[in-house]
Amino acid sequence: MRKLTVSIDRFPIAGKFTIARGSRTEAVVVMATIAEDGAVGHGECVPYTRYGETVEGVAAAIEAIRPRIEAGLTREALQDLMPAGAARNAVDCALWDLDAKRSGIRAHLTAGLTRWPPATTAYTISLDTPEGMAEAAAKAAERPILKVKFGAPDGDIERIRAVRRAAPQATLIADANEGWTEENIEAHLAACAEEGYALVEQPLPAQADGSLSRVSRPIPILADESVHDRASLDRLIGLYEVINIKLDKTGGLTEALALADAAEARGFGLMIGCMVGTSLAMAPALVLAPRARFVDLDGPLLLARDREPGLRYEGSIVYPPEPALWG
Repeated sequence: MRKLTVSIDRFPIAGKFTIARGSRTEAVVVMATIAEDGAVGHGECVPYTRYGETVEGVAAAIEAIRPRIEAGLTREALQDLMPAGAARNAVDCALWDLDAKRSGIRAHLTAGLTRWPPATTAYTISLDTPEGMAEAAAKAAERPILKVKFGAPDGDIERIRAVRRAAPQATLIADANEGWTEENIEAHLAACAEEGYALVEQPLPAQADGSLSRVSRPIPILADESVHDRASLDRLIGLYEVINIKLDKTGGLTEALALADAAEARGFGLMIGCMVGTSLAMAPALVLAPRARFVDLDGPLLLARDREPGLRYEGSIVYPPEPALWG
């Protein structure tokens, strides 16, 4: 017989993580653990207030389907039982892990991946003053890819230039977290293009991104808050060139794999991203990493402590999980 356990865990962030919507000093995550026949599967999610989620609400949503989970719920049935979002992500990834532990077949093989190589992850530079961001970028300048947070009411062009001066060799991705406006977006895109940034992520609010079709676009634009699952994909054609797949948005690895297929069929490039969580949240997302143009799975690098066991990071290289962690 199956047994479900739901827990809420807190992990301090090293310093402070700041984006356009505010700052955090800890990552609060929900973990689903499903045990059956001596095997144990784990899944972690990060509830996100931007999508109307709370830690307590997500934990309660998982508890609400306890009878179905403990009666043998499958990943396929889960997709119709719960909506896309953090709660389904934790359960879906726990079921993937449980299946791998029971069968002895690693999750990446079940997902159709014959090889699971290490990936190079971006590293996040939090929003700060131009001087503060330049200092942070200089400390991380040896990393190959930096994802840089923007979206302040003013001063972003100075920030864009300051980070490039501090990290002249790094590939830079600008992430505005919906913080730019129709009035300033073209100036910001132009500045990013002038400074050689590779992408601009979610420059406008999701509800206002239709105007991207009328904006001069000297640099590719990446959808984050505007894309969740396959149902949100077709509207993005002509607005974005790349989409950011996050398991907390798709509601787990099952839908993330289907979204990747659908996005590639429509000509979108892929980034595999994350919320700020532990290695347990990053591990299933790494199944998608070989398909991605960019990988942004640096959550554990931003924490003061990670789960044990965790993923192995060597600089910006992240290795697939050992079975003891996930999959």
